[in-house]
Amino acid sequence: MTALLDQFIAAFGADMVSMATEAYLGEPRGHYISAPRPLLRPRTVDEVSAIVRFCNELSVGVVPYGGGTGLVGGQVYDGDRPCIILSLERMNALRGIYPDESVMVVEAGVILADAQGYADAHDRLFPLSLAAEGSCRIGGNLATNAGGVQVLRYGNARDLCLGVEAVLPDGSIHHGLRRLRKDNTGYDLRNLLIGSEGSLGVITAASLKLFPKPREVSTALLALENPAVAIDILGRLNTQLDGVISAFELIGRAGFEFVAEQMPHIRQPFAQVPEWAVLVQAASGTGSNVEARMMQALTTEIERGSVQDAVIAQSIAQADALWELRETIPEANRAIGAIASHDVSIPISRIPEFIETMPAVLARIGDVRINCFGHLGDGNLHYNIFPPWGAHKSDFADQRAAFSAAIHDKVAALGGSISAEHGVGRLKARALLRYGDGAKLAAMRAIKAALDPQNIMNPDAVVAKED
Repeated sequence: MTALLDQFIAAFGADMVSMATEAYLGEPRGHYISAPRPLLRPRTVDEVSAIVRFCNELSVGVVPYGGGTGLVGGQVYDGDRPCIILSLERMNALRGIYPDESVMVVEAGVILADAQGYADAHDRLFPLSLAAEGSCRIGGNLATNAGGVQVLRYGNARDLCLGVEAVLPDGSIHHGLRRLRKDNTGYDLRNLLIGSEGSLGVITAASLKLFPKPREVSTALLALENPAVAIDILGRLNTQLDGVISAFELIGRAGFEFVAEQMPHIRQPFAQVPEWAVLVQAASGTGSNVEARMMQALTTEIERGSVQDAVIAQSIAQADALWELRETIPEANRAIGAIASHDVSIPISRIPEFIETMPAVLARIGDVRINCFGHLGDGNLHYNIFPPWGAHKSDFADQRAAFSAAIHDKVAALGGSISAEHGVGRLKARALLRYGDGAKLAAMRAIKAALDPQNIMNPDAVVAKED
């Protein structure tokens, strides 16, 4: 590794090249830890091009690194092949913003919260929003096709991107930063690179869609009997509010209890913890009367008996407090320590069946607690299992694979996906061989072999070797 480091320092200089510190060698859930590797931090797309071309000539792997917040190990290579870590953190410029076009162009190293701020400064909204927005970066968001809490209305990262600039495995630069809504000029490399998790190239910049800022916002937390009721309410609210629901987040009893246990300073909104709740937000323009219409719709639901209790935010501070509760659930989960975490999507109408049947299936494997929460409006659940009180996740290490297999088997049987918004990375690459469509997997291998014959781009991520 020292010889490899010296080779890259000789080629690119000590300002760009160093040995990676511990911060670059792990990932949030601790499943993957890399051996020390050279870290390269370029400032321009031309420097990225030169690095990738050099790696291709040497057959050295390239592991792209954004904010390091990915949850499926895509940013950490723990194998034996010589690899470098390519951080985009220095490529953090706003290249341009065009309010009249509702477009901005940013480099891959821009932090998501900063991108939101650039849009806000020009009276526009960049709607991608997720818990890690203070540290995740646009390149990683696109590489994993990140989701978040506003997918219901605005779509995933893919839907928010008009074009990308990227370096391909041979070092060539794809100049795709067009700000066009329509461009039917053949194969769409943008959509090929988005969601590829660095396995086909390195996204270095992107043209992103912006939207009008909502002028009126209404936020409420509703206590419900079960998820089936929540789905019925979602349908009625969408109809009554003309499709301006931007978020519809499911929270189970365990979510409230875990936050109360680990973060007692977070104010609990209900005197009695409900079995289920949904956090709903609607937003629209001036004069839309969203708050009054939301209040009327929720009053009808309460009279119908579908809503057991409700907290309706009367100010921005109260709305922020409700969102803080929702966004703290993953932090509470990490503090307790999950045996296994699952990011799955299921056809919305079949979510109640999944939630009702899984506890008995898991109980046959072991005694666990379940924290089910997520983006009900787009069918994305975070279904995480935890040890019982007094036990530790390490006590269940031998059963972790069986728990995950049972969950993924049920998801597949219901026509769902084993990865909704976190990607495949290394954590799910083997599972994809089992649950993925055969024709799609064959096409993915063919594309990978054609674009990256040396397999230097994020080796072993997404496309696993066949048995």
